[in-house]
This record gives sequence, C-alpha cells and structure tokens, in this order.
Amino acid sequence: MRQSFLPFYLFTFFLFPLSVDAQENAKVDIHARYTKIVPDNTKVYESKRPPVEERLFVSDVIEKKIKEVQKLLKDNPRLAWMFANCFPNTLETTVHYREIDGEDDTFVYTGDIPAMWLRDSGAQVWPYVQFANQDVKLQKMIRGVILRQFKCINIDRYANAFNDGPTGAGWQKDGTRMSPDVFERKYEIDSLCYPIRLAYMYWLVTGDASVFGDIWKQAIANVLLTFREQQRKGDVGPYRFLRETNRMFDTVGWDGYGAPVKPVGLIASLFRPSDDATILPFLVPSNFMAVTSLRKAAEVLRNVNHDEDLATQCETLAQEVHDALMEYAVVDHPKYGKVYAYEVDGFGNHLLMDDPNVPSLLALPYMDDVAVDDPIYQNTRRFLWSDDNPTFFRGKAGEGIGGPHIGYDMVWPMSIMMRAFTSQDEKEIRECMDMLMQTDAGTGFIHESFHKDDATHYTRPWFAWQNTLFGELVLHLTKSLRID
Repeated sequence: MRQSFLPFYLFTFFLFPLSVDAQENAKVDIHARYTKIVPDNTKVYESKRPPVEERLFVSDVIEKKIKEVQKLLKDNPRLAWMFANCFPNTLETTVHYREIDGEDDTFVYTGDIPAMWLRDSGAQVWPYVQFANQDVKLQKMIRGVILRQFKCINIDRYANAFNDGPTGAGWQKDGTRMSPDVFERKYEIDSLCYPIRLAYMYWLVTGDASVFGDIWKQAIANVLLTFREQQRKGDVGPYRFLRETNRMFDTVGWDGYGAPVKPVGLIASLFRPSDDATILPFLVPSNFMAVTSLRKAAEVLRNVNHDEDLATQCETLAQEVHDALMEYAVVDHPKYGKVYAYEVDGFGNHLLMDDPNVPSLLALPYMDDVAVDDPIYQNTRRFLWSDDNPTFFRGKAGEGIGGPHIGYDMVWPMSIMMRAFTSQDEKEIRECMDMLMQTDAGTGFIHESFHKDDATHYTRPWFAWQNTLFGELVLHLTKSLRID
C-alpha cells in the first residue's frame, strides 16, 4: 500500500482560498481541436453535476463523503466545488450497471467515447474501492467492472478497448484481427495489468473472493501467454497492427510488428498508456506494472484458487522481468545520475522522457511499483520535472508533462496530479494544487490537457478518469485530517 506523504500542517493549505476567478456557465465549442472558454460570471460555484434524475449511478457513501470533504474545505469554496464536481463524475456519467443472467455486469465509458478501455475503466472506479464495504450497491457495481474486464481479456487479450457487446463499433478497418466486440486493438501491457490491480484491491478491501472463478483463471492464463509471446524470445509473436492515418503514433512501424528488440526478459508493448505507439518496444513503466501485477495475481492464485503451479508461473515471470529492468532500464544521465529510461530495446538504446498517462515513470510510487525513496526514482523524478525532459512544458498558465498524443506545449493535469501524489514536500504539493485549480478554465473539471500559456485552450471537456483522479488526490491529501 502506498504511504501518505501529507504532513499535518498542510491543513493550512485547505484553509487558504486561492485567488482564482470562477468562470461558471462556460460556453464550450467541443468541435474545436482546443476548446475555447467564454466565461460567464453571473453565478458563483454552481454545481456542475448532472441533475439527480440524470445520474447513471448514485452511491450513498460517496454522497456522504462529498459532504464531509466539503465541510472540511468550507474555507476554500472553490476547492470544495471542484471536488464535488469531479469525484463522482465517473459514477454519474460513465457507469452502466446491470445484472446479466443473475450476475453483476458494469460497462464503463471512458467519458466522451462510448467504449470501455481496460485501463481507463480500472482507473476510473479505483478511488471508490476503499468505500465498497460501506455500500452494497457500490460493491456490486465495482464487482461488475471486474467481471466485465476479465471477460474482455478472454475475448481478445491484445485489445485495449471494447464495445458493449458485438456492435461492430470502433476501428474495424485497422490492419489487425478485429472483431465486433472490440472497439480498438492497440496492444498495451497496462491493459492487462489494470484489471488485476483493481480485482486485487477489491479483494483486500471487501474480502469477496467470488470474482476469482473460472473466468479469472482463464484471464490470467491469457495474460501469461501474451506476456511470454511479447518477450519475443523466439519470434515477434502473433500480434500485428497497421492503421491508415496521418498520425505516425497511431500506427506501428516495421510492418506492424514494432522495432526490433533483443530478448532480454522484458515484455514488448507496441502502444503506451496514451494509446500512442512506442518507439522502442520495451516500455519501462508498463514493465514495472507487469511485475507488481503478476505478483498480486500469484498471491490470489495461491490463497484463493490454491493453484500453486499458476502462481509460481506468475512469480517466475515477474522476477525475470524485474531483473531485466534492473539491468537494462537503468541508465547513467550526465546531470542526474542513474535514472530509469522510458523505453529501451535491449540492445543498449534508450529513450529519456516520460508520458503523462499512467503508468508513467513519474507515477511509479503511486502505482506501488517503486518505493518513493528509491534513489533512482528520485533522480528520475528530478529529471522529469525539468527542462531537460523533452516532454516537459512550462508556460504562463502552468507546467507539466505532455506528449505526442496532443502535441507541443500541451500540459496534462494527470502529470501534475502524479507529482502531488508522489511528493513529500509541502511546497511542491501546494504548487500542484494551485496549478490544478487555476487551469480548469473556470469549468470546475479537470481536462485532458491545457496549453501551457492559456488554460482556456484545452482538450476533452469530459474526461472522467482525470476528474475522478482529482477527487482521489483531494481525499489523499485530506485523509489524515480530522473532520469535526
């Protein structure tokens, strides 16, 4: 479990309102590449939540928590307002819960795209797991997400996003083995890891092992098969991806198989968590996540399923990948010392950068993949939040990490949140919170990205993962504070 880094005296931050003008009732042109905000200050801190009758899912315990946090933040109404808007956003706008054949089933939109990403859905409901024991309805909803994710892995272990049934929506013309159930088939290591992470934490919190039945064991077998294929010890494996596009990161080079790698034990990932293609296929943050996910799976397999053989297979692969990371993913930087590379190929080539989507190098401690006091991580962290990182942008409105998914000068708030989650410094946390509150463009929500010099130019006005993550961050910072 990750530790809390918030000293008690940070409480003063929440009592000090930030001087940011509210810009409620903003008019948004969602058809523009960068959405432009036109402020209307006639109302102050009006809730941006959907009307009660239009909310897809309501949890009593989440409603109670929102009120508790708002009470705690009564002297900072803007932060209280943003928290109330953001924290329930996944529940209210993306969760589609039902029972199918008497079993829980939950399909989660990623926000403005009506498809279910394995990564996004796992991250979107993650902050609610801690409350699952306090609301039966919430527990059943999360259980439905887990079961749906396992089913998706078993439908196509190389796919990243799925339809709600065999609708045939999505990128059906891509040069890969598409099926009507699959919305997009970009192979990403983390797509197979997030369901394990969610199920494991759900089990720890609730004690409910009913999700670890036959479809779980089949899913783990598929994960192991995929990871072994993508270690590429014999050949490049069966997965291939090509797309007709004018965006180079939306397709895969080398005839759809990705750049050559030397089989050193690492797992190839042809796409990043941003859904952008990798340059060097051994994606380091995702390999770290594979290690911890396989170890969590082994614990469940041993203690719940009593399957020693499958548990040992998971542990053996995890150790092999970990050892390879220590040998091939650590490089000497002339300024920062030993750092983790973002991508490597086993031949000695490496890419020094980060991407804001999680798993990322910056987020390694948040994901419990590396200890926050790991000296190599700390060196890496200093490099990432500096002008020496090619994907770091600093401007008048804010600073943070971006990437090719949106392009130059576009900062992702997710990187700012990861900086706060992994910080042990009060001043740094305060800077991050200040920046997040000043770059919402008056909407009360967190966006995919914003321009470093003008936060009113941003992408994706509805991105549930970032919204709920902001709510999680506020909870993380306030959980050591007593609510009177």
